[in-house]
Amino acid sequence: MNPSVDALRATFGNAIGRALVARDGETIVTIGRDALLDVMRWLRDTAGHSYDYLVDVTAVEYRDGERPIELVYFLRSLEQRADLRVKVELPKEQELVVDSVVGLWAGADWLEREVYDMFGVTFRGHPDLRRILMWETYAEGYPLRKDFPLRGRFSRAEQVRQALGANPEAHYSMEELSIAEAFEELPEDMRERLRRGERGKIPFSE
Repeated sequence: MNPSVDALRATFGNAIGRALVARDGETIVTIGRDALLDVMRWLRDTAGHSYDYLVDVTAVEYRDGERPIELVYFLRSLEQRADLRVKVELPKEQELVVDSVVGLWAGADWLEREVYDMFGVTFRGHPDLRRILMWETYAEGYPLRKDFPLRGRFSRAEQVRQALGANPEAHYSMEELSIAEAFEELPEDMRERLRRGERGKIPFSE
């Protein structure tokens, strides 16, 4: 068992739930949602623990409808060479809302947006919470939820109609659009190589 678990229990008491060691040897600890920010800040900033790298944020929904949705945070301490998975359970009969950890790890930005997009979990305090894989006006729900039909809620024709009718400026920031527009400013030989699908070492002219 990762020694951080005992230290968490000593610091946060009942906010720390069950803990177990997974098959790959990593420790998984479940915490209460209300303690999420405090626990995560403690794990990042406390000497001897120092989980300075947020590897991933994802979610799990089980086929058993009675089980809560689980948010899973993969943390790594580069200094301690240790990994820790932190879970937060979100009962489906309650609002699926947790605090954002973007203020602790900037890399959580797009990770939280993906969980929001695919599972419908809202991250309170996120600086730019919007869909990242589906278009902003996507109205079929959350594709990785267990109640989502394999072919989607709308017909293929309706899906295509919505996708073609989407306004790019409603989904992408002006900065993202400007990157796409910059293609026209590249030298012609480079644009031609990109059109042919070459993505390797393309020399830039002075």
